[in-house]
Amino acid sequence: MILLTVLSMLAFNRNDRVHSGDTGYRSDLALSTGKVLDAATNMPLKGAIVTLNGIEVVQTDENGLFPLKPAVLKIAARAHGYTRADLWITPQQIMTPVEIRLNPFKPKALYLTVYGIGDRTIRNAALKFISETELNSLVIDMKGDRGIIPYKSSIPLASEIGAQRVITLKDINGLMQSLKERGIYTIARIVVFKDQLLGTARPDLAVKTRDGKIWRDREGLIWMDPSRKEVWDYNIDIAIEAAKNGFDEIQFDYVRFPDHNGLTFGIPNTEENRVKAISGFLMEAKRRLAPYNVFVAADIFGYAAWNLNDTQIGQSIDHIAPHIDYISLMLYPSGFHLGIPGYRNPVANSNRIVYLSLKKAEERSNLPTVRFRPWLQAFKDYAFDRRHFTGVEIREQIKAVEDFGSNGWMLWNPRNIYSSDGLQKKAVSMSNS
Repeated sequence: MILLTVLSMLAFNRNDRVHSGDTGYRSDLALSTGKVLDAATNMPLKGAIVTLNGIEVVQTDENGLFPLKPAVLKIAARAHGYTRADLWITPQQIMTPVEIRLNPFKPKALYLTVYGIGDRTIRNAALKFISETELNSLVIDMKGDRGIIPYKSSIPLASEIGAQRVITLKDINGLMQSLKERGIYTIARIVVFKDQLLGTARPDLAVKTRDGKIWRDREGLIWMDPSRKEVWDYNIDIAIEAAKNGFDEIQFDYVRFPDHNGLTFGIPNTEENRVKAISGFLMEAKRRLAPYNVFVAADIFGYAAWNLNDTQIGQSIDHIAPHIDYISLMLYPSGFHLGIPGYRNPVANSNRIVYLSLKKAEERSNLPTVRFRPWLQAFKDYAFDRRHFTGVEIREQIKAVEDFGSNGWMLWNPRNIYSSDGLQKKAVSMSNS
């Protein structure tokens, strides 16, 4: 397990103290300083996100420093490409500079659905893969594709609309404790604007056709209007509950408008309005999740890296990036039905599809590579030659991610059927030999 080491230092070099010119804080109000370090190199971490007392959010300066004030009792920190940590300090310690060390970490994850996480056989198979291979993380549905919340939620609306009719996780606290004991990084997937249950109970919040009828997608499912704050609040409430339950990261999926013409929303259907709605939701989610020191991610269409517009769904990397920690591009080769320049058969060129899409997203956004963690294909092709994505294709995708330098990767199979083929095996310890 990657450990979080949090130290309170008894001595600190005066030259490391925060100056008002570095942070914008008045030095007479900052009685002490805190410092965030890379636990592996002992180097300061610039731009680490620090939450004080669950209220105030600051970032570390170029020396890894942040100011402390008399009333600060809880410090939480996280940084892109690292684990997170928190620390309670006493009033006496506030006069002593505090040091927090974060461990470098790259999530390598499997995805489990609402039903997959609740099924003992599927869950144990996933845990076995994690124990035997390079995998170290799980993406778990906390609100699935049809709106089901698989654990006993305290959110009243969840019960009112029928999202609690199927409880596949009887003991969410026990599950989270077990995963933490195994050192598994946990990501809560929340499907946002596709929600059959909320749409059925609240048709006034659903996407409509031009004649005012509720619109349904090809699966017959209802979508919610991304401009409606009531929909925002419900999904953010679920995210907050996931953070309280101990998840390391919140991942918003279907955080977009439906890709269909002839629909009406609570706002005019223009690119500007669509982009504002999606980035606005993520901005509000970031604000409300700030007290919990949890990472925030969003699943983004692969073509959003290539298209100059919002792909007609409100997803613009430039507008989304300020409000999330990780951009999770869905880089399934089968999803690139038109291919990309130079590669018209994506499933025969998995490596190039993944690598070049990540490079294009990097160029478009000017973000560091650590801000990306893509979804990779671990399911049978449906668009080209129907090939099975075996260890060869999976390894080619992983190699592309590693060559690019993103913060890990995630394997997607909606049926939760995985194999260890293509995954590196964990080294066998010789300590007991």
